[in-house]
Amino acid sequence: MTDEQPDMLRLSQSFGAVADAYDRGRPSYPADAVEWLLDGEAKVVLELGAGTGKLTRVMVDQGHAVFATEKDPAMLAVLQDRVPEVSAKVAGAEEIPANDRSVDVVVAAQAFHWFDHDLAVPEMARVLKPGGHVALVWNSFDQRIPWVRKLVQVTGEWSATSGTSHGVLTGSDLFGEVESKTFAFWQDVTRDTLVDIVASRSYIASLPEAERETKLGAVRALYDDYGRGHDGMQLPYVVECFRAKVIDQRDSAVEVASESATEWTPDASQESGFVSDGTDTDMLLIDFK
Repeated sequence: MTDEQPDMLRLSQSFGAVADAYDRGRPSYPADAVEWLLDGEAKVVLELGAGTGKLTRVMVDQGHAVFATEKDPAMLAVLQDRVPEVSAKVAGAEEIPANDRSVDVVVAAQAFHWFDHDLAVPEMARVLKPGGHVALVWNSFDQRIPWVRKLVQVTGEWSATSGTSHGVLTGSDLFGEVESKTFAFWQDVTRDTLVDIVASRSYIASLPEAERETKLGAVRALYDDYGRGHDGMQLPYVVECFRAKVIDQRDSAVEVASESATEWTPDASQESGFVSDGTDTDMLLIDFK
């Protein structure tokens, strides 16, 4: 990390204190973008860094079997309230509590740049079935709109590193060619919504209270200049999507699976001699049952 780069660890730990603002303010993801990310019929999906469940809700509504992980307990508590039908646990991407070759898609929304890539990328490859893929997505402000450029100037936004994350996958020998596609949508916002959106950004949430309130006051003033009172206004986003298929490490995966089957197979299955291939969801994630 250079002196110019943000303190990633400090920023990544700032979300719990603003979990409610995050849930109120942050947008969801457009259905067509999610369909592209997951690429086809219903799948078993493992979501890393699931936050308050913005993407989780869309994937469940599209018929996928979703298992969610999130390192921050406060964020995960909101997810469990918003998407109660999903199995979820506190866990990081660097040590995924899932069987080898057990999921069709590993997805991360607005989160991959927070991971320790040296640990997380091999873990993602480990849990993917042959033919499975990783999917990454970011919502970013569309700064072609003048008032959005002014918003970024007021807040001093630090942009999520989608391009750098794309490079991580491109440079990995565990995944094939990285596909990308961009979508766009508009979020209806009020004065309070816009404040919540900004308050939930890591670089704002991590500021000392006085500095944070100064930033939020500037956002309120900006809305008063550009907004339409109770009618609200629209905030434009660019949705950057990436996906890449796992390269099948069959020989090593079979060896690892045979070594770990005793540890991860329930007693009843051990007695019958049955070893799960991970497709039955009761045995998918050892701590999710």
